[in-house]
Amino acid sequence: MAAKPVPFTAEGVRAGVRMSLPYVPGYLLFGAAVGTFAAQKGLTFGEAVLMNALVCAAAAQMVALEMWTRDWTWVHVLAVAGVAGMVNMRFVLSGASLRPWLSPVRAGLVYPALGVLTDGAWASSIRYNAEGGRDFGVVIGSSFFLWATWTASSVPGYFIGSLVREPRAFGLDLIIVLTFTATLVPILARTRDFYPFLVSAGAAVVASLALPGYWFIPIGALSGAVAAAFRGERA
Repeated sequence: MAAKPVPFTAEGVRAGVRMSLPYVPGYLLFGAAVGTFAAQKGLTFGEAVLMNALVCAAAAQMVALEMWTRDWTWVHVLAVAGVAGMVNMRFVLSGASLRPWLSPVRAGLVYPALGVLTDGAWASSIRYNAEGGRDFGVVIGSSFFLWATWTASSVPGYFIGSLVREPRAFGLDLIIVLTFTATLVPILARTRDFYPFLVSAGAAVVASLALPGYWFIPIGALSGAVAAAFRGERA
């Protein structure tokens, strides 16, 4: 049986923008922090804005900037790319969760929206669909609106960063930690099985103490995934 067509309307686009508005303050603050660190690391204004526009991944950008160096080697490039990719693996699952809804839509329309999909756009879209909505315009509106917000947010941060010598003195280095904590709270509230989270956190802490660099990120992520997989088999 053919899949039911998915509508794509201007009203859906406007609805997607409206649903995304609560995320704007956080995006502006986080984007300004990224712009600040970009200026601290010696990126030009154009490079900072271009990074926000092309990468469009707050956590990965913060991690990449933490690992930034003036003397690049291919090993360092691969390390930064690998860690950033690991941080963003969640978007593979985010995109997959939208497939049952968007599979009838042409790939030429879906993939550009997925290319700028952020946590806020995904949360708005998946909630809308869970409540019975099917308009693809919601995905387009939320994705591109938050992408534009994120890209623009680096502008004030970059010029602030030119004036701030030590971002950590203002607690800007804590933004990534607080953001992920705020994201994790509603996820934990919907589950009673904390075992994978505890395994992931424990493995990451041990790795951060035992190994140099950022190995704790992939080790923590993979440990939690393996723990969840075995937990599922046992259930």
